[in-house]
Amino acid sequence: MAKRILHVVTNVAHYDNPPEDNPTEDNPTHPTGLWLSELTHAYDVFTDAGYEQQIVSPAGGSVPLEPRSLKFPNFDKSAKAWKADGAKMALLAETASPDGIDGTDFDAIYFTGGHAVMYDFPDSEGLQRITREIFEHGGVVSSVCHGYCGLLNTRLSDGSLLVAGRELTGFAWIEEVLARVTKLVPYNAEAEMKQRGARYRKGLIPFASHVVTDGRLVTGQNPGSAKATATAVVSALGR
Repeated sequence: MAKRILHVVTNVAHYDNPPEDNPTEDNPTHPTGLWLSELTHAYDVFTDAGYEQQIVSPAGGSVPLEPRSLKFPNFDKSAKAWKADGAKMALLAETASPDGIDGTDFDAIYFTGGHAVMYDFPDSEGLQRITREIFEHGGVVSSVCHGYCGLLNTRLSDGSLLVAGRELTGFAWIEEVLARVTKLVPYNAEAEMKQRGARYRKGLIPFASHVVTDGRLVTGQNPGSAKATATAVVSALGR
């Protein structure tokens, strides 16, 4: 029987505007959304492994795309192929909602990124339930880049935080600085993870692929880590 993977994507299309920001009438907000290649690179790996795949979002329904992910060099062959495929884009127009998902039906969950997820991933009780069900039934929990924000508040049945005491990675604060978005992001995800007892690890070179595996928890640091993260998930599932 084929393994089943649940991809998690965002419904948020804009950053909250910080108080010091003065949006103009023509550009009232700062757009964000799903970082497309973080989904497509993993989807390609899981397809090659023969896995069944489904996409869920915190609210269900449509998924906005991060504009910067649709520009060179981020808009690569994999992302372009998805964007040009009507059937694939339809998957992002009608995503499932957590209420319709039973975590025990899946072997792994994969949280994609984009700054948008910082808003709707952390406090989604539906996503927390699904993640807990997958992990406690022996499945793999994984994320890439800002996707680890979806793991910030997930507790296991014994009340402990899933991330507490475990090694993981995700988009580093230095990468936020280099991306020049520190005044836009709602919090420092790296610091929040450390406050929850996670043993945060980052690569020596910002934006270089970096993956951390701690048992059935598999995390990638940045957009360039998506393929390697998915490959590590396949290994953890025992292809």
